Amino acid sequence: MGDDESWAGALHRLWQAASRAEEVGALADDIYAPLLATPGVHHVVGTRWDEDATLRYMRALSAGGDAPVIVATARSMPGAAAREPDGAPVVTRAAVADLDDGVWPEAEFLRKSPGACVVACTFRLDRRGWAALCVAVDASADAEGIARRLAQTVDVIVACHTGILQRGQAARRGARDALLAEASLQMDSSLDVEDTLRRVARIAVPAVAEGCLVHLLRQDGPEFVAATHVAVRQQRALEAAGRDDPWLAALLDRRGDGDLAVFLSGAALEGSPFAAPGPAGSGPGGRHPTVVSVNTLRARGRVVGSITFVYQRPEDRLPDSAFLDSLASRAALAIDNALLYELRRTTVLSLQEHLLPSKLPAIAGWDLSASYEVGDPMLDVGGDFYDAVPRPDGSVALLIGDVCGRGAEAAALTGLARHTLRTLLEEGTDPGTALSRLNRALRQEGASRFLTAVVVTMTPRADGTVRLTTCSAGHPRPLVLRADGSIGEIVSGGLLLGVLDDVSYESHEDSLDPGDALVLFTDGLTESREADGTFFESVLPQRLSALRGSDAARIAESLARQARNFRASGQDDIALLVARWNGASPSDGLTPLETLLEQAAMR
Repeated sequence: MGDDESWAGALHRLWQAASRAEEVGALADDIYAPLLATPGVHHVVGTRWDEDATLRYMRALSAGGDAPVIVATARSMPGAAAREPDGAPVVTRAAVADLDDGVWPEAEFLRKSPGACVVACTFRLDRRGWAALCVAVDASADAEGIARRLAQTVDVIVACHTGILQRGQAARRGARDALLAEASLQMDSSLDVEDTLRRVARIAVPAVAEGCLVHLLRQDGPEFVAATHVAVRQQRALEAAGRDDPWLAALLDRRGDGDLAVFLSGAALEGSPFAAPGPAGSGPGGRHPTVVSVNTLRARGRVVGSITFVYQRPEDRLPDSAFLDSLASRAALAIDNALLYELRRTTVLSLQEHLLPSKLPAIAGWDLSASYEVGDPMLDVGGDFYDAVPRPDGSVALLIGDVCGRGAEAAALTGLARHTLRTLLEEGTDPGTALSRLNRALRQEGASRFLTAVVVTMTPRADGTVRLTTCSAGHPRPLVLRADGSIGEIVSGGLLLGVLDDVSYESHEDSLDPGDALVLFTDGLTESREADGTFFESVLPQRLSALRGSDAARIAESLARQARNFRASGQDDIALLVARWNGASPSDGLTPLETLLEQAAMR
């Protein structure tokens, strides 16, 4: 086989090796051996350079040699800058004896062939460095042919290196895309502001940086919320810097509402807690200079905070601005969502409080209590309401209701229904008339929603019992927990409110004995559903019976808690109103009206 055919086969094998290589150094055997097999070639030397003319390493192999000589170094050679190629590979030829040691570190190996000349090819690998491939040849060598072979070899090396870089970039992009996706899932999984901020910090370390600080923008400036670091000791230093370091506070103030990531290093970190040998700048990997980046967190046109990353890693492992900007925008949106949820939650709870009585009245002989459980995780204001109203005749009226749906319209109807019924009952209107007048008011308002309600008046009798008068508008029937633990159901029924214009409601009577408790509730209690489809309604009598002898507060709170724990599905609110009759009041023997007058006189 001729020399050209041997070279063609070697070049083919080199291309195959290049397609599999994960680093350029893996091609050395497939490069050096074919070149040394070329007639007239005695030595092959390869060098790798950083862009500042610093020799990174050198590899030399001689014809007939058993093993290459590898020199790993970081030697600065300013004279070699003259050899650095600007663009395309450059092939040069020179006598070995004429080589300057300050420019050609390869000379110490090439001179082993006295009288030889050198054919060299210098080429760029990437923007951060370049390389050279040199051969020492004698007078019998075809210098032009060898120059072509060097050029062909360099083409393979450059293509291999470019492919490795591209695959590495693709892998990093894939990893960062996966990190962004996971970050979004993690940050969006909580609607608590501080928990969201802590998740932002934890996700970033160590995948993005060695340390991370998150600040929330308040009215009086940035407020430190979360920090994390790969080293526990550095974590404490980072937290201290985040809370009250003046340099960092000034930096965050200067950043204002800037959108893009800013990187700081070297002199720009002087006076900062990140400057070596400062505490935050001397963590794992301290041999690398500290770099700090700051991103403003902006969502929906407003600044919500900032995120600061602290890096102790090689420059080529620093994330790019586009990645940091994308991570910051996702974090900002998650934080803003949590802030909006917190604002909404505060607003809804405030509105819900105003739709319900701030406290129930204290009435002699009665133990009154209520419980309200919000069922909607999105915290839309619900339509459940209740109240207890002392009446002019000495009786007490209990009312509970449920407006269909949630939101602002339901809240408006809730307020209308509760205050209308309360006003009418305070004036002495009987339950049936009160419900009819509420229905008429709803129809006149053109309300698009219906509601259910039940009104019970409780009038003590001279024998120590209580007469119950109940009217219901499509509401779940109240239950009575008797003193002996038995459960009774108050018979009641009637059409929903807000459906037809002219509706009347019939009254049903029952009674309470001392120690009995009347329990009113909304359908959120009975319709709480277990995973197997069982409704709480089916176990309610047994659960209520088990509470015999309990006071009103324990009955209300226990039933609400049990329904919540029972619930695997269903998001309706749960309202409970419990009235326990303890027997005749201290004013025994007086009529209900006389009792009220006596209480008023005592006040």
